Amino acid sequence: MIIYRFYQYLGQQCTLSRFNVIVHSYKARFAYASRLFSSSFLSRPLINIVRDKEIHTRHTKSYNIKTFRSKHLGSSFSTDANTVTVSDPDEELQPHEVEEPILHVPVMVHEIIECLQPKDGQTILDMTFGAGGHTKSLLHHCPKIKIIAVDRDPAAYEIATQLSKACSPGQVLPLLGRFSELDTLLTENQIKPESLDGILFDLGSSSMQFDQAERGFSLSKDGPLDMRMDGNRYPNQPTAADVVNHLDEMDLYKIIKRYGEERMARKISHAIVESRYAFGKITSTHQLANIVSSVFLGEHRRDKLKRHAHVATKTFQAMRIFVNNELNEFNCGLELAHKYLKPGGICSVISFHSLEDRIVKRKFHGIDLDLKKNISIHDYHRDHYNSNIIHPVEEMAEIMHKNWESIGKKMIIPGEKEVLENPRSRSAKLRSARKCEKLETKK
Repeated sequence: MIIYRFYQYLGQQCTLSRFNVIVHSYKARFAYASRLFSSSFLSRPLINIVRDKEIHTRHTKSYNIKTFRSKHLGSSFSTDANTVTVSDPDEELQPHEVEEPILHVPVMVHEIIECLQPKDGQTILDMTFGAGGHTKSLLHHCPKIKIIAVDRDPAAYEIATQLSKACSPGQVLPLLGRFSELDTLLTENQIKPESLDGILFDLGSSSMQFDQAERGFSLSKDGPLDMRMDGNRYPNQPTAADVVNHLDEMDLYKIIKRYGEERMARKISHAIVESRYAFGKITSTHQLANIVSSVFLGEHRRDKLKRHAHVATKTFQAMRIFVNNELNEFNCGLELAHKYLKPGGICSVISFHSLEDRIVKRKFHGIDLDLKKNISIHDYHRDHYNSNIIHPVEEMAEIMHKNWESIGKKMIIPGEKEVLENPRSRSAKLRSARKCEKLETKK
């Protein structure tokens, strides 16, 4: 009877998402119920409660609870001896993770071809091969070009290897490695600096990673909380589960705030720490998604297509970026792109969120990455160069010299038709730049 009253109390006091986390562990709920109505229990922090020796979570006896609907929750739940299932009519899947076959649709193919302008005999480096959509389009547009296909994902490397066998010998060179390993990979294959005609980056995770639950990227499919793009290449590399289970609350807050740009980062990090102390390790994607959902108290978010977006999307993005060190890897990749491009060679970058796009914009315009965001080119030069100081001509030439010359004044975004056909392209931004000639210095 006390269990039934406990659920009635929760139906009156809690929203669905908070309730979902409280009853997430079936074994622990009777221990909570036995002390719920104690005023001292309600006033003490959750971490102190789970440390109390009087609270035990190893109950093996099962209880049969009738299914009921709470007018406050607006949803139904049913229980058995081992599981708790909650059905929420308002819960939506992450919009770019709807059920669909494992298929990666390349974004802005025509725009990429227009920017790179491939010609017969040229060599193009695809830094993020993925499922090979852009590479195949380039080969179809210009059958006599050479493609160097690089990816850190072993699954993508296998696809690139199969493509190389289907093409002419030596036309497609598959390479397995991160951006930071590119220098070593190209050197081993006798590819010299300033020898490439074009470089392409298609950042973020690919559809085939989201669509495989065992990779741990997806919100809509329950799987182990992994998120490593390298797969099992580096067994000692921390997974997303290692991050959420071992870092303290402040570190989790910084990761979610900085890499996810999540305004609720502090509450989310606190909920993660409370949950792992109360219920044990967080090991699956649905566990983490439910914990994050408990913070939002019924709040809904919408994507650029005005569809319901899962509130845990930004948290998952932050974990993925941190686990794979994506921003540092990308910054290193842009430096190496400048090294291996010919003067006049073109670099095109497709990014999917503001952190990536900010790096691209600042690299192409020669702005320090450590400066505050949203600074304009005019403000940068006004704040960092004193017009009252007279500099020698050689020094001024070095100051004014640019590594990149942007192609087009503004970034390119997908057309309305492409977004409707491929909703995952809705956040894509394309920027391209041409490598400038070297500055000649007088001896």
